[in-house]
Amino acid sequence: MAKVESEMKQLRGQKVKMTPSEAIVETLVAEGVKEVYGILGSAFMDMLDLLPTADIRFLPVRHEQTTAHMADAYTRVTGVAGVVVGQNGPGITNMVTSVAAANQAHTPMVVISPSAGTPTVGWDGFQECNQVSVFEDITKETVQVTHVSRVADCLRTAFRIAYAERGPVLFDIPRDYFYGELEDQILEPYQYRVDSRGSGDPGQLDNAVELLKKAEYPVIISGRGTVDSDGINAVKEIAEHLTAPVAVSYMHNDAFPDNHPLAVGPIGYMGSKAAMNTLKKADVVLAIGTRLSVFGTLPCYDIDYFPKDAKIIQVDINPRNIARTHPIEVGLIADAKAACDELNKRLQADNPHSVQNQERLQEVTHEREKWEKELVSLAMEDGNPINPRRALLELTRAVPEGTMISTDIGNVSSTANAYLKFNQGRKHIAALTFGNTGFAYPAALGAQLGDPDSPTVAIVGDGAWGMSLHEVSTAVEQNIPVVACVFNNNAWCAEKKNQVDYYDNRFVGADIDSPDFAEVARSMGAQGYRVDKPEDVGPVIAEAIKSKKPTVIDIQVDGTQLAPPFRKDALKMPTRHLPKYKHLDFESWGKE
Repeated sequence: MAKVESEMKQLRGQKVKMTPSEAIVETLVAEGVKEVYGILGSAFMDMLDLLPTADIRFLPVRHEQTTAHMADAYTRVTGVAGVVVGQNGPGITNMVTSVAAANQAHTPMVVISPSAGTPTVGWDGFQECNQVSVFEDITKETVQVTHVSRVADCLRTAFRIAYAERGPVLFDIPRDYFYGELEDQILEPYQYRVDSRGSGDPGQLDNAVELLKKAEYPVIISGRGTVDSDGINAVKEIAEHLTAPVAVSYMHNDAFPDNHPLAVGPIGYMGSKAAMNTLKKADVVLAIGTRLSVFGTLPCYDIDYFPKDAKIIQVDINPRNIARTHPIEVGLIADAKAACDELNKRLQADNPHSVQNQERLQEVTHEREKWEKELVSLAMEDGNPINPRRALLELTRAVPEGTMISTDIGNVSSTANAYLKFNQGRKHIAALTFGNTGFAYPAALGAQLGDPDSPTVAIVGDGAWGMSLHEVSTAVEQNIPVVACVFNNNAWCAEKKNQVDYYDNRFVGADIDSPDFAEVARSMGAQGYRVDKPEDVGPVIAEAIKSKKPTVIDIQVDGTQLAPPFRKDALKMPTRHLPKYKHLDFESWGKE
């Protein structure tokens, strides 16, 4: 085998005869792809047959939505673009939700999309679908193979765009194009794509430095780009030089170490009051590797914290994100780490012996301590049977340093934003702004595959769990030791809170009658625990992690202890005009 690999490397850069399937697989090998996620299908079986010999693991799942969530998390952890594949028609359309989520998460990914064979296109044949049109709005690009001879070239284009524009690309190939032969060369990635955009325009870097030097209260927001570029230490150097507090962008709690004295925590829904009270004082905001999303900067806890008059320096690798949501003073189209390194160099050259602002450090410490005290106090309120905040607090205390934690969408998952703390990058895997339920567990599986040495925990509500529990079979079959913490409050509680506050406790479709998830897990071959006492949460989680086995923990939490409405910006009190519905008008409440 080693001899064959050596011969293959010698052939790199030379045109050789191969089948389209071989061209695809060898391009994946050159790209460093180790795993492909999907469900067995005849459309790509010729390619599939080659994967074991190429030392690429085909990881079969139970539902194709899982594939892109796994690939998304795998990429966030490893930096290598994930690859998914499915049967033409329903196999590929089942991926729509998870590919759309990866698109909004800015995660490079290639979707190998077999389509109907060229002799039958247009006959509405078995499993025929115009997949390109379906995916056009939820990918960075759709690349269609127009001729067998273009297979490798088109796949290289897919990878090039996925990395350059940070998102999924559809590689659409008629299923009959896996067969035949072509002459082409297998190139190394450096021969057809460039990953870095550099440190940004020198003049704009100078402008940024001038703003930072003159700032009276600079604050840094560190985001996903910082993590992806391995730029956390570079951000740390800037923060320490300026004594600038550092917040992390919404649901990227691993974008700056929480144990750093200048860390103030996450902004965004259910984030840190310490971060919000600090950010609103800023006269200059250095936003690194973040698009400053509208949802991620909305007021929270009735704190309108995003400063209206601050001068913003925004660093983003994608020019489309610069000033997309907030007016800026300086924009840098750049790799986050490269830009920070250059900013550091300029700041240090101007003032190599900066003195820390002790008053600002004390302010940060005070805000952090006050917020931490509030978090613990809220968690220690009694619940029936368990206050969900208490369960989150016990979880964070039980997991070892370096644990990867994925979070879903929902009441408890969102509340987790306030409690999750990380001291390393690539550890927080959140559902982000596409907001689909069913993300956290498959994402945890992908993260665990990407970093098998780190414990992995998924925080999932019982509603989201109903959309992902089938993948426990995948975890058992593939021996992926993820611990799923299912916060079971027997309702869709994020939406239920809207019905409490806006619809006078009229609950339609909110309640869920769930089975015993621990028993279900055991029937699937995993470990299963049911917890209904707050003091048991931590020990059970610790035991599950230590066991290194797929585990489901059904944590019974209080369904009345709810977070504030998720979308205050998009909700209004109900008004009714027809007599039939007048009793539902908010002005009639309490008058019956």
